[in-house]
Amino acid sequence: MSFSFHKIRVIINPNSGLGWSLPELIEAFERTWDQGDVDLAFQISQSPEDGRNKAIRAVQDGVDCVFAVGGDGVVNSLGSILTGTATTLGVIPTGSGNGFARHFNIPLNPVEAVERLREGELRAIDVGRANGHFFCVTCGLAWDAQILRSFEKSPIRGVLPYVFAGAVELLDYKPELFHYHIDEGPEQVFDKPLIFTIANLSQYGGGARIAPSACPDDGRMELVAVSRNDIHQVLPMMHQLFLGDVDRLPDVHVHQLRHLKVVREQDSPIQVDGELIEERATVEIVVIPDALKVLTP
Repeated sequence: MSFSFHKIRVIINPNSGLGWSLPELIEAFERTWDQGDVDLAFQISQSPEDGRNKAIRAVQDGVDCVFAVGGDGVVNSLGSILTGTATTLGVIPTGSGNGFARHFNIPLNPVEAVERLREGELRAIDVGRANGHFFCVTCGLAWDAQILRSFEKSPIRGVLPYVFAGAVELLDYKPELFHYHIDEGPEQVFDKPLIFTIANLSQYGGGARIAPSACPDDGRMELVAVSRNDIHQVLPMMHQLFLGDVDRLPDVHVHQLRHLKVVREQDSPIQVDGELIEERATVEIVVIPDALKVLTP
């Protein structure tokens, strides 16, 4: 899908990641995008709430494209506002995981990302909603949510830190019984899930590919689930799980879905695009097809 943007707003999280230069990024935008009658503006996000408010004003001002400069948390904050609107989301990755950018092969070098997206294309992708919280990448309801607490403390990114983070959280994690319905089907029971991830894109981030066959625009998401009962078989191959070898591993359950209702035994956190959110025991997830316009290489 071709595009022509006249009003562009770049919303920047200056505290996201290391090793990139704000002046170089601004120069790249001005050199690449500030041409003809294009109205290009830069704004700093002082907080997630401030970023969302700036995105709201961008939509109200008729901005054609909002660029999110940051990690998956920033992508989620701004993408949630742009969902269902005519404003396109562009992503310049400067975070630690960058699951969104990695799925769409957006360069992890911010200046290169600016340049590549100038020659990119528009596409509409699905968005998930978990108890009212939008997500573009993944949503985790079990141990996979709590891994983030350890992973975020690691100064290293990649698959290996995910494995170590998982081992740390496994010591304290107490799995529960999940009752769930897929697409209004009959009730099913999943005993003591360790991983219970709903994926719109292929990975959590950092190269940890939990759902390699996930497609962002097919009107469905993938549920990837692993039981605590199978940990003796799965744990030695956990690195393979995060490398995208789901189909080759025993006792890994994969389902496609449009709607999912899960009843856990107690209130506990869920992971939404890399952010931990305290939630009630019952979590309802729906897929909203073609809800967000994004710019991809």
